[in-house]
Formats: sequence, C-alpha cells, structure tokens
Amino acid sequence: MASWPNARQWQFSLKAFAAAMLALYLALALGLPRPYWAMATVYFVSHPLTGATRSKAAYRVAGTVLGAAAAVATVPQLVNMPIVLMAAIALWITALVYLSLLQRTPRSYVFLLAAYTLPIIALPAVSQPAQIFDIAVARIEEIVIGIVCAGLVGSVVFPAKVAPALRARAATWLADAAAWATDILTGSPRADDGRHRLAADILALDQLASQLTYDTGGSHPLRHARALRQRMTMLMPLLSSLETVLQALRSHPQGMPAELDAALSATAAWLGDGAAGPAPSIAGGWPADHDGHPIDWHAGLAATAADQLQRLCTVYAECHALQQGIGDRSARPPQVREDAAPDAAALHHDHGMLLFGAVSSGLAVFCAGLLWIFSGWEDGAGAVAVASIACCFFAAIDEPRRMAGAFLRWSGVCLLVSSGYLFLVVPHARTFEALVAMLALPYLGIGLLIARPGFQLIAMLLSVNTASFANVQSVFDADFLGTFNTCLASAAAMLFAPLWSMAVRPFGARAAAQRLVRASWQDLAQAATLRTDGDARLGARMLDRLGQLVPRLGAAGDPLSSEGFHALQVGYCALALQKALPALQPATRKPVRRVLAAVARHFRARLRTGHAVPVPAGLAASVAEAIAGVAALPGRRHGGTLGALVVLQVTLQPGAPAR
Repeated sequence: MASWPNARQWQFSLKAFAAAMLALYLALALGLPRPYWAMATVYFVSHPLTGATRSKAAYRVAGTVLGAAAAVATVPQLVNMPIVLMAAIALWITALVYLSLLQRTPRSYVFLLAAYTLPIIALPAVSQPAQIFDIAVARIEEIVIGIVCAGLVGSVVFPAKVAPALRARAATWLADAAAWATDILTGSPRADDGRHRLAADILALDQLASQLTYDTGGSHPLRHARALRQRMTMLMPLLSSLETVLQALRSHPQGMPAELDAALSATAAWLGDGAAGPAPSIAGGWPADHDGHPIDWHAGLAATAADQLQRLCTVYAECHALQQGIGDRSARPPQVREDAAPDAAALHHDHGMLLFGAVSSGLAVFCAGLLWIFSGWEDGAGAVAVASIACCFFAAIDEPRRMAGAFLRWSGVCLLVSSGYLFLVVPHARTFEALVAMLALPYLGIGLLIARPGFQLIAMLLSVNTASFANVQSVFDADFLGTFNTCLASAAAMLFAPLWSMAVRPFGARAAAQRLVRASWQDLAQAATLRTDGDARLGARMLDRLGQLVPRLGAAGDPLSSEGFHALQVGYCALALQKALPALQPATRKPVRRVLAAVARHFRARLRTGHAVPVPAGLAASVAEAIAGVAALPGRRHGGTLGALVVLQVTLQPGAPAR
C-alpha cells in the first residue's frame, strides 16, 4: 500500500514548483518562443538532494549544447534529403544512447540529453532551415534558464546535502548486513532474504556516492564514502562464504565445535547491539605451524569458520566506523588497507545488450520518421521528436512491458488535464500570479512523484507532456484545430514508443540475467588460469555483476541469483589462490595449480553446454592434496590459502568432504 507523502517530499515539491515558476517567468519576460521548456527543464534536473541537482544540471547543459550543435551542423546539409536526415539522426541517437548506458554516473546525462536534443531541435526546423541557429540558441536559452533556476532554488532554499542521506542509507545497509550475518550465525533459514536485499541496495548506494563530488561538504565525506564502499565490497563475499562453511559444519557428523558455537553466539550478540564496544575475540583458526601433521576435514572447516568470523568482525567494525565518519568533520581520515577491493575500473558491461537497446532506440526514431515523411503529416515532426525522448528512456529498461501500461495511462491523464487547462483554465489567467495558482495543482503532484522512488521516469515525462500540451506562451492562442493536431502527434508518439519497445525487446530481464551468469562463468575460468599475482579487478567486477543480477531476477531464492553468489565465492577463492602461488614451494604449488585447472575446466564446460554441469570427479582429491601440502609447510602461516581451498570445495561440492 502506497504511503502518504511526507514533509520532506512536500518540501521538495514546493521547491521544484517555485523554481519552475521562476524559470517560466524569466522565459516569458525574455520573449523566448517556447517558455514552457524552461519550466519542464526544472523538473528534469530537480532531485531531492542538492548535490544530485547540481550534477544533473551541469551535465544536462553540456548535453544540450552538444545536441544543439549537432542540429546546426546537420539540418542545413540534409534538409533536402529527409530520409538521409532521419538516418543521420537515428545513427546519432544510437551512438549517444549507447554511450549513456555505459555510464553509471551523472556523466550519462551528457550523452542522453545530446541524443534526443538533436531531433527536438532539428525536426521542427526542417520547414525553416535558415533559422536553425536561432532555434538552437533559443532551445539552449530555455533549457539553461530552467537548469539555473533549479540549481539556485535547490542550493538556497533548505538545501539537502548528499552526505547525511548517504550516511543514513549506509546505516540501513549495515543493519541489513548485520541481520543477514545474525541469521547466518544462528542458522536461520531466512538468510537468503538478506543477501538478495544487500546485493540490490548496494547499487543505490553507489548512485548516492557518485553525487558526493557535487556536494559542498568538501572531500572529507567523499574519502570516507570511497573507503566504506571498498570495505562493503569485501563484506558480501565474506558473509556468503561463511554461510557456506557453517552449513557444511552443521551437517558434518561431528557437528559444531563448542568453542566455535560460543564465538558465533558472542558475535551475533555484538552485531545485535549495533557493533557497540570492542568486537569479540575469536579463538581457533589455522595454527601458524602444523608440524607436518595432516588436518582432517572437520578441523579444516572449523579453522576456516573461525578465521572468517574474525575477519567478519574486523571488516564490519571498519564499515561501522567509516559510516559514522561520513559527514563528521571531526572523524580522522580513513585508512584503508591494501587488500581492499577496488571500486573503480572494474564494472561489468554487457555490451551486446546495451548495443541492442541503443540500436532499437535509433531504429524506432528512424521508422517513426519514415512514417512522418511518407504520410505528409504536417505535425508529424513533433510526434517524432517526442517519440525520440520516450525511446531513449525506454532503452534503459529491461522490462518495457511493465512500464508501458503505466506510461500510456499517465500520458492519457496528462493529455486530458492539459487540454482542460488550455481551454478552460489558462484563458482566465489574466496575470502571471493567476497562472501560477492554476498550474500549482498538476505540478505539485508531479513534484511529489519525482520524490517517490520508482516514479521518477513517469514524473519527468509528465512534466514535459503537461508543459507542451498546455502550451504556455506570452500570447494566449487556443487554436482548437492546431491544438488537436499537436495533441494527436504527442499521443501518437506516446503510443508508438512503448509499443515499439515491447515488440523489439520481448525477452525481458530473464535473458539479461542469463547473460550475466554466463559472463560470470567466463570470468571464473579466467580467474583460475591467470599466471600472475591475480587480477583484483575480476573480483570487483563479479560483485558488480551480482549487483546487476539480483534486481533483474526480482524474487529472492531464484536459482540464478544463488548462482551469482556461488560464482562470487568461487571467484574470490580462485583469486586468493592465484595470489598465494608465488609464495608456495614448487612441490606445494603443483596441487594448488591442479585445483585451479579443475575449476577452469568446470566453468569452460558450463560455457560450452550453457547450463550447470557436475564438477570434475577428481576435484575433492585435488583439494585434499593441496590442503595437505599447504598445511605441511613449516614455520609459515598460510591460513588464507587453506581457507580458500576449503571454501572452494564446499561451494562447488556441498556435502562432499575433501579427501
């Protein structure tokens, strides 16, 4: 059940409306041809957080200028060749949408705005190509006025900083992590729910962290946020592997050692208290020197669990301290250890899916343009321009069918409301103050939608449609026939974009998820066959891929999402073994290499068949031999290597001990 808007959402809506009316007033005072674009731009760039508004504003200005420049360069050269002009616009949209999909930071707005600014400016100007420069300058002025007003009002009137929001969101994430860890430590069957929620929420945290650069709090919160993200990256595979090891221990005939069971209870209590006070000390783990004595499987499981439990306490305490330091200038600068996973240059991009979405958007605009050209429809240029906006937004949606219904319903509502305003309300607005009062009802509602998660896309499209349908200008002109043609063109565009997206992209998120899993298998085969100290970016890329996988699958417990967590565990173990190889003696290095070779063969077989296959028959024996060899090394501590071997075995062959 949807909740009522809270005070913060109302405050944002009022601020956005004030900025929109200021932009409209300035555009009307300057005599710009389409002042409603300034009003709609405010809603395009506004965000409840001031830093996010600044970032969107700066990049939208750059994107608008780039698209306008492309229009000025294109229209005079191709105006007499309409089909070639539409092909050039389609290619431009394809390239720019693809570049925008590659970006997961506010920089994506540069490419997205440039993509649909070209058709917005170029297509209505084909009947008057000599004025293309003036039209482009007017569009830039209208949009820049809206951007400046949104940024000014957002920064001056009750500014909402990103750092406190990120700190609160990180606190929620850590509380969820503590709940998942507690379920793992106590053996609760609800543990799966926690891990899927964490993987999905970490993407939202990344989006917030990317806005910190544009906040006014300096670099201090940004350093803490980056350090926190690194530690959180380590926490998820650590919890996942600890869960697997503890499950193997609980199902072992010898059961859970009493000392370890007490440590699990103490750690669960510490997490339940919000990590207040020092972390509990964990006894056990791998001894520094095994004196050449073999280690049985149960002892190996217990030692691995103790080591991972100790590391869990350390990493969680670091996360908690870093989260508290965000926005706190008295906190000391973070010290992140060198083993922290990188969070840059390690993102997974499914270039095939991204390119398909971009090509489908460009092809949609080209086909819409052909319909306009061959029909001879005078107002068809406006329809193609509006369709280009909608198609660019639909390119980033995995399940267009789900969005299409809401999109069509809201567009119909918007058309009715705007038509009513144009013919029944706006004619009575004799002053600007009266116009503001009449526009308050729909636009305050749009502002509330922007502030609510999941409604941003609908709200942005509503702001554009409402403004363009109402056609607010300095001189009132309620030409029914002209308005009907304009509304018909916009309605056709609103119908064309979702129907096209559903027709050319019927496979949905499931196919994207399967491609993500196959990419994980590819990386796992690579991680197991590296001949260097290991590529740490592989681990970060697998975690990033997992973050993309879980939201696509939706419901918790889907076997593909479990496959993603298993791939994460195997990947980190393979990288740990690769990193340890140079420090091992040649005789010990060979069995470890055999384990890695078996892992590589297993995932290459999965790639060939396209589905899960049994692990190689000799994997358990190879793991046992490697554990015996590493454990026999005198006077040196290789607990991390031994733990990686144990986790690798229980992940790939649960219930089958290494022997």
